[in-house]
Amino acid sequence: MANVGFIGLGVMGSRMVTRLMAAGHKVTGYNRTKAKAQDLLDAGMAWGDTPRAVTEASEIVFSIVSDTAALRQIAEGPDGVLAALGTGKTWVEMSTVSPAASCELSALAAAAGAQMLDCPVSGSIATLEAGQLTMMVGGDEAAFKAAEPVLLAIGSKATYVGASGLAVSMKVATNLSVGVQVLALAESILLAEAAGIPRTTAIEVLTNSVIGSPLVKYKAPQLVSLPEVAWYPVDMMQKDIKLALELGAELGVALPTTETAQRVLAVAQEKGWGEKDFAILIDAVKHMGAK
Repeated sequence: MANVGFIGLGVMGSRMVTRLMAAGHKVTGYNRTKAKAQDLLDAGMAWGDTPRAVTEASEIVFSIVSDTAALRQIAEGPDGVLAALGTGKTWVEMSTVSPAASCELSALAAAAGAQMLDCPVSGSIATLEAGQLTMMVGGDEAAFKAAEPVLLAIGSKATYVGASGLAVSMKVATNLSVGVQVLALAESILLAEAAGIPRTTAIEVLTNSVIGSPLVKYKAPQLVSLPEVAWYPVDMMQKDIKLALELGAELGVALPTTETAQRVLAVAQEKGWGEKDFAILIDAVKHMGAK
């Protein structure tokens, strides 16, 4: 069993810690708001007052935060992760952020004698709790092999995709499809509904049709009843869509449906729905049609 650190105890991070502790790992955690970690502390998680303190206490330190700016906040400065990295330590960075920033931090970790793996995840709260979350991993392959047993306490599969930055690039490519597919699903439902078919009936047909992917099946019910706690807020989806468009521009790849998703997400943000689950795209599309 390993001494594991975990920075970022939000909706996903807290559940990952629960799985790590259930597998017998000793976990030291940090979150910007300590009160949000009280359930984990009651369950036996140790506390670190700073990202540096968590890193000092750990062989492997995980982090999952909201965006590139938040990642730099936990990484840099005298209390950051980088200040405590050294030989024998591995930093598993799971956030969906700029690939360029991920590569930059990986180089800084290597300069300190440590290894950084970019290791974003694919899945939802439901797949995480069921142990079916999957991970994509970039960085040193030997470091990945060493960390893999701990990764598999979190999810069912970790796939090595290559050098530093490639896993987070793969995650950006994956997430654009999530946004685009749910937008298309919303359009299908609204068209059927306008033709006189009840929304629940349309969803039953769609989820059992050729388009009934795992994403469609777990997301479709949320287009009827929005989750009280956002699984994936509009603001986060818009952040990921913008990352995809930036990467597409950098690499010369046209992303026309991604551009459309960005515009609809902007409508949702203008309506004040930024913190709601992005399933509310169906209301944004309906609002656009009412103009």
